[in-house]
Amino acid sequence: MRFPVSTYGGQKMQFFEAPFSAPIRSFAGLGFLWDEDRILLANIRDRGWSIPSGRVEELETSKEAVRREAIEEAGAIVGDPQYFGCFQLGEGIESKWADCFVARVEQYVSIVMTEESEGRFLATLEELPNLYYLWNPLTQMVFEYSREVLDRAGLNQAGG
Repeated sequence: MRFPVSTYGGQKMQFFEAPFSAPIRSFAGLGFLWDEDRILLANIRDRGWSIPSGRVEELETSKEAVRREAIEEAGAIVGDPQYFGCFQLGEGIESKWADCFVARVEQYVSIVMTEESEGRFLATLEELPNLYYLWNPLTQMVFEYSREVLDRAGLNQAGG
């Protein structure tokens, strides 16, 4: 699949689908977390509606960061997150990488990081253009691709 190039924070932003993986340790994990046909968003202060995501801490993997951020920002316990690609921000040796995972929400709990997250919302793909804080052709394609990966892996079914 060919993904368009975009920008974020004035930097070039690209997406590379699996099996490609970042050449260096990813600084962040991004969770595309689905509950049936809706994707989970967190209302992050000073950003708005976005997927649960955050920095990878020193002793954790990007997959572990996604699970942690899902609980902290959206009060969601997820099934086994599956890697489906990564974003590259910037170019050359100044590049930063963010791993992307897709998973199914298994259970909701209280949002832990209430000073950071003001709530959660389950959105359809059709609602995202009016909600998501960074909507462009690239993010649209990545959301659609995450859903395709989920469907192909059978992760959208209970016990999947």
